[in-house]
Amino acid sequence: MTVKSVTELADHVGGEVIGDISVEVTGAATLTEAGQGDISFLANLKYEKDLQTTRASVVVVGKDYSAADIPPRALIQCNDPYYAFMQIVVLLHGHREHEKIGISPRASVSGSAQIGDDVDIHDFVCISADVQIGDNTRIYPSCTIGPGSKVGKDCIIYPNVTIYDGCQIGDRVTIHAGTVVGQDGFGYATHDGIHHKIPQIGGVIIEDDVEIGSNCAIDRGTLGYTVIGRGTKMSNLVAIGHNTQIGPHCLLVAQVGIAGSVQVGKYCVMGGQVGIVGHIKIGDGAKIGAQAGVTNDVPEGISIAGSPALPITQAKRSLMLLKELPEFRKKLRELDKSLKHLIKEEEESDNNNSE
Repeated sequence: MTVKSVTELADHVGGEVIGDISVEVTGAATLTEAGQGDISFLANLKYEKDLQTTRASVVVVGKDYSAADIPPRALIQCNDPYYAFMQIVVLLHGHREHEKIGISPRASVSGSAQIGDDVDIHDFVCISADVQIGDNTRIYPSCTIGPGSKVGKDCIIYPNVTIYDGCQIGDRVTIHAGTVVGQDGFGYATHDGIHHKIPQIGGVIIEDDVEIGSNCAIDRGTLGYTVIGRGTKMSNLVAIGHNTQIGPHCLLVAQVGIAGSVQVGKYCVMGGQVGIVGHIKIGDGAKIGAQAGVTNDVPEGISIAGSPALPITQAKRSLMLLKELPEFRKKLRELDKSLKHLIKEEEESDNNNSE
């Protein structure tokens, strides 16, 4: 068990201690689950009420947060409490350690494959012809690396990952269990009512420092490459269509689906279950709310939501109107009834006058 003083943790993240400097920290937890000896954080004011009841010994807060009304406990004030808390968790617990086993005798490694130094290849892995594996890479059981593919240095490939032929994986890439990289894109030419498969002769390029969640699917390009830009992070069950280009440092939350030939800029964020049609452009820094349906180009730097997706303020207004539709319907029926009554009275008046 790692034990750190609050002053050590504050120094580690460049923060300032307020309160008891003798507190020692042994673990990390959320505000609601923390106990004695734990450190927690407040980065979203939505959870500010939990600060009054938490049992955490130390809480990381922002520089602009007032400590006046906080029950007695140690605080670490810093510029970015969420990032600081991440650094503290790494210091206390570290990342998952990977057992060094070398190359399992139950793995199938082609004689033409080039395997770097200090590589671990677990049971039932299949390394095909002309594959290149970089130094210090870990490949867990039952993975398949197709012919001519390249996996860079310091990568982690979790169980049951399939990388098809001719794919390029950069350095420090993590691919979680069950993901498929480089399967054929969804390409067919329909002639006389019959769908004829178009050969998918391109590949996939995954650049450095990408992390891909479990059970994702990344299509190979039809002619060129599908590209996932450096530093991009994808959650689980994400589907990327053929020839799509994802820029650097994007965030794709679970169940995002992007059709083919989409161009996504850098630093874009997509919430859960976002769906994007093919052959459009998403500008740099765009933010797309959960379950949005994107059917047109998205300018850089804007936030959109809804289906069809609209600028966020317009989408919120539309949602508010949607909630009021039953009342509008009721009023419309009343107006229609009143109008019909007025028309009937007018017609009866005209008939009486004509007599």
